[in-house]
Amino acid sequence: TGAGRRGRSAAGIALLLLRLAPAGVALVDSLSRTTLLGGTSFVGLGNYIELFANADFQNSLAVTLLFAVVINPLQIAAAFLLAVLFTRRAVGSRFWRSMVILPIAVPPAVSAVVWSVIYRPDGLANGFLAVFGIPPQPFLTSPYQALLSIMILLSWIGVGYWMMFLIAGLNDIPTSYYEAASLDGASWWRQTWSITLPLLRRPLAFVLVADTVSNFLVFAPVQILTKGGPNGSTNLLMHDLYTRAFTFGDINKAQAEVVILVLITVVIVALQFRLLKTEDQP
Repeated sequence: TGAGRRGRSAAGIALLLLRLAPAGVALVDSLSRTTLLGGTSFVGLGNYIELFANADFQNSLAVTLLFAVVINPLQIAAAFLLAVLFTRRAVGSRFWRSMVILPIAVPPAVSAVVWSVIYRPDGLANGFLAVFGIPPQPFLTSPYQALLSIMILLSWIGVGYWMMFLIAGLNDIPTSYYEAASLDGASWWRQTWSITLPLLRRPLAFVLVADTVSNFLVFAPVQILTKGGPNGSTNLLMHDLYTRAFTFGDINKAQAEVVILVLITVVIVALQFRLLKTEDQP
């Protein structure tokens, strides 16, 4: 119909203006170099070559990959376990589920400020550790603990969000499957492995890929809490490209980092389609 065609046209224009045009500008800028006098010259892959030869970028890429390898399984496992627990309809499960979901309503910047107080030397975290006789920890000021501290903060924010998707997937699994498995004497672990995980494959795949993309784009907590330190231990790619663009004024290399992030995202989206593909699809 005419309305349908107009809607598709509007969607196409929005896609062009909001997605494709900025991506094209970033790609062109990443292949160019702007001088102090405002002149621009084409350098091809020169920015990328210099970027991968830069020690700060190498460290940022390594930190980002380590961050993703650790935090993604951590968040998915926690979200899955909580989703299974809260679908058991035990006493108080609704209250605790609300408590887990509550951090979603708090902006990440506000959450970062709250956790900056928790991580203070005299803050709640060290107060909790003192109960078990553990000496005060440096947390954000330690190059060995800062990245883990950021992961805990982001998990506090994100686990409840991903848990909601998994709860929706679990509620779609017919209870008759579990009843039949119980009659056959299947243990909880056997039911989880043979029923829950296979039937939850699509929601799990979506959550895994979406969580991975989200964690590659982390910026605000790092900027507020550590500014990439100490010693570059929390200098994730998003923070590194921000620093390169707005602190050092190297827009071209920053755009090259944007392109690299986009390529990583494209690879993950391709993985998402592969994981979400049903067995009967070609």
